[in-house]
Amino acid sequence: MSFIWFIGLNIYGQIDNNVLYQKVLSENSIDSIYVFGQWNKIDGIETHLKYLGMICNKNENFKIVTSSRLWGLSKRATNKILVFSEKNKYLGNYYVTMKYDLPAKIENNQIVFSPPKEANCDKDLITRISFGKGIPEQFFIECKDGKGDIYLFNKE
Repeated sequence: MSFIWFIGLNIYGQIDNNVLYQKVLSENSIDSIYVFGQWNKIDGIETHLKYLGMICNKNENFKIVTSSRLWGLSKRATNKILVFSEKNKYLGNYYVTMKYDLPAKIENNQIVFSPPKEANCDKDLITRISFGKGIPEQFFIECKDGKGDIYLFNKE
């Protein structure tokens, strides 16, 4: 079950993303969507964060959060998969082009990407990403006929 939490913050101007991330991680509520701010045509920014859960391997544990930030006159979105340590330290992200390319869930210790309904992709293709050997430097999500997108890990 997914819950949506609207959190009112004055986010005009520069905000500290880490404050938002830590709020979501401290709740430890898998599949809940947290909305910070409110988009408007003039100067509003709205951020949607969703905690997917933890991925474990024999050496490390990683917490995964998806992020969509809506901004600008045409309501553009900046989408990322955020990776944190078990102690909530931000490790980096994967920039994802479209919101529908964000992962759906964590299952069997893997990030699971469902085929996007919005794109003309093969509806039977499901991509699973393992962190068994640590954070992957890159991964590929196939859309159709061997074509798709490669996403790179950005350390920050």
